Formats: sequence, C-alpha cells, structure tokens
Amino acid sequence: MVKILWKIKETGLRIKETLEDKQGIGVVEVILILVVLIGLVIIFKSQLTSLVNTIFEKITSESAGI
Repeated sequence: MVKILWKIKETGLRIKETLEDKQGIGVVEVILILVVLIGLVIIFKSQLTSLVNTIFEKITSESAGI
C-alpha cells in the first residue's frame, strides 16, 4: 500500500513539473516575432526594394572609383 501511495505521489510531482515548465513559451515568442517581421516586409516591400536598389547602385558607382 505504501508503494502505491509513493508512486501516486511521484506521478503527481512529475505532472506538476510538466505543467510548470515554461520552455515552450520561447518557441511561441519566436514564431510571433517572425510573423510580425514577415508582415512588415510584405507591407513595405516596394519601399524596401527601392532602398536596397539605391544602396547597391551607390556601392557599384563608388566601387568603380577605387
């Protein structure tokens, strides 16, 4: 009888530890950050494309003088 009660107590402690584990929150946060970043890229796609093209044009024109 004592062994059965001890096993029930051990099982309860393992369930409690599992429920208190907070490691999964990090994954959810990373996914939310990625969703926000992808949304911003989609919204500002034309502005970002124009900015990158301008930067590369400037790099190309100034590298010719080196």
